[in-house]
Amino acid sequence: MTISMAGLPAFLLYFVVGAALIAAFAAIYLRMTAHDEIALIRGGNLSAAVAMGGNIVGFSLPLEQAISQASSILDCVLWALAAMIIQFIAYGLARFLIPELSRKIEQDSLPSAVMLAVIAVVSGTLAAASMTE
Repeated sequence: MTISMAGLPAFLLYFVVGAALIAAFAAIYLRMTAHDEIALIRGGNLSAAVAMGGNIVGFSLPLEQAISQASSILDCVLWALAAMIIQFIAYGLARFLIPELSRKIEQDSLPSAVMLAVIAVVSGTLAAASMTE
């Protein structure tokens, strides 16, 4: 059995681009929320961690699909941007469906955070499934 590392450069490139896209998504998401998610998480607020984690997973699912079927880095980035937009729309929907969402997360209201995370993951799953070649 022969082991080939011929694909290593492409792997590293897509991995770095994927990590940068996740970081960009997280940075934008943190600016969109009316509360300081990082400070809440550092303070032990489980709801903030669930909400942010769900949103990152919700974005990562279609990003994974974009990476696996991309014909180029630009193609991957464009699909990732589409996935970001879907996630931001999903966050807006969650804010509409859950009145005072930020206040509830600040108060560590786990049901509100879980619902936000579910909306994000379902949106991400649907976006990933919709990415066809």
